[in-house]
Amino acid sequence: MSDATPYATPPDLAAGDGEPRHRLSGRMGVSSLMLTVLAFSAPIAVVAGFIPFTITYGGEGATFAFILTTVLLLLFAAGYVTMAKRIPKPGSFYAFISAGLGKVAGLGSALLAVVSYLLMLGGCFVFIGLTASELVASMHGPHTPWWLWGVVSWLLVSVLCYFHIELSAKILSVAMVLEVTIAMIFNIAVVLHGGGPEGFSATPLNPAALGRGDVGVTMLFAIMVFLGFEATAVFRDEVRSPDRTVPRATYGAVLFVGTLYTVSCYLLTTAYGSGAVDAATNDPKSMFPAAIGHFVAPFFTQLTFMMIITSEFAAAISVHNVVARYVYNLGCDRALPAFVAQVHPRHGSPARASTVAAVVIALILLPLGLSNPKGEGLDAQLFGLATVGILTLMASVSASVIVWFARKGVGPEDNKFKCFVAPAVSTVALGATVALAVWHFDLVVGGAPGQNLVLLTVLAVSAIVGAGFALYLRSARPRVYAGLGRSSD
Repeated sequence: MSDATPYATPPDLAAGDGEPRHRLSGRMGVSSLMLTVLAFSAPIAVVAGFIPFTITYGGEGATFAFILTTVLLLLFAAGYVTMAKRIPKPGSFYAFISAGLGKVAGLGSALLAVVSYLLMLGGCFVFIGLTASELVASMHGPHTPWWLWGVVSWLLVSVLCYFHIELSAKILSVAMVLEVTIAMIFNIAVVLHGGGPEGFSATPLNPAALGRGDVGVTMLFAIMVFLGFEATAVFRDEVRSPDRTVPRATYGAVLFVGTLYTVSCYLLTTAYGSGAVDAATNDPKSMFPAAIGHFVAPFFTQLTFMMIITSEFAAAISVHNVVARYVYNLGCDRALPAFVAQVHPRHGSPARASTVAAVVIALILLPLGLSNPKGEGLDAQLFGLATVGILTLMASVSASVIVWFARKGVGPEDNKFKCFVAPAVSTVALGATVALAVWHFDLVVGGAPGQNLVLLTVLAVSAIVGAGFALYLRSARPRVYAGLGRSSD
């Protein structure tokens, strides 16, 4: 399929008046798409919030963990973009797993993806609410409930995502530039100061340093913070020259955040010297803000907390857009009511799917907020559970790439490394990461060991329900079943 050829709307999805539905539209280039998905990972929130955890468990070797993670996810990206070129459909996980592992597994993965991204979206709103409430209190303002800020952010995100993707892309691009600027100001300041109390050291770049820490947990936290780039193919219908834009944006996103996190982790460790592990362990939330306040100016400590809120707001926009497009694709295939597959005639956006996503996440958060009015640990539970689901999907996609190319054969434009070797390594590595996340679930979602394992049933049930519905369609509605995965087979 050429870049200029749009994905055909199946005949049975025509509007009631006989005219085909409007299609999703957009002209995002590599940088716009890359920044759109990178906002998902909330870089400044990662630098300020998650990197200290990798330092806690990995010690000086945490920096090398980010180098390893970048290499690993580049291997995942190799198989992913190769599949994206051979299966030019916008369903991402849903389309690729359907093609490789079958439509039953594909629809199960689609529902798992929707649930996982919805949980991630809910975590963003809770995090924004808790952080904003804490920030207002720290500035001697009144006490405000977390849900107030959560509702405000939910309303703003829902409205923005109703419109064309280009509007979101512009907002996310500005947010990303600001986030990266803050991180780079700190990095440059540490370099100009000649490092921390002990200067610069090559130890953090030594693989042996990672071996002295908890390698498994360190790698788990490092991999968790890269999520977002895997959604590039979801926006296939809204970019120009998708066969070039999607691969370049995918590789670019991994390399960009990999470099940013590696450099930032190294310089944050350097800034504290031998006291880095103690600082990360004793007060991880203040490690980066305190350091940037010391090396740059005190004003940047408060600014960092503000930027974390805007970072999560940008992440919420990015995640909401991903959820809406999964819902839209399922509507196109009639796995969900065709109502959600209607594209707004003026905005060219999946407006109905976006509205459905907004309503569903509100219905999810309402009982959670009522049962936990202080929001204690709620963001960690939502983020952690979503992360396990997304990592499971990434491992499944890598396995799907191997199966698909083993069945279809390697074409002249492909090579065995991208079709078999790279996805095999990422299947094993990501599968092991999922196992580690389950084994150390208390570190991922909080609570005592074993306390919150029951939450994993949410992911299991979603995948089982999706697969079960596919089996029903296979027997009761074979025509609908044949079209699952945006299939043209």
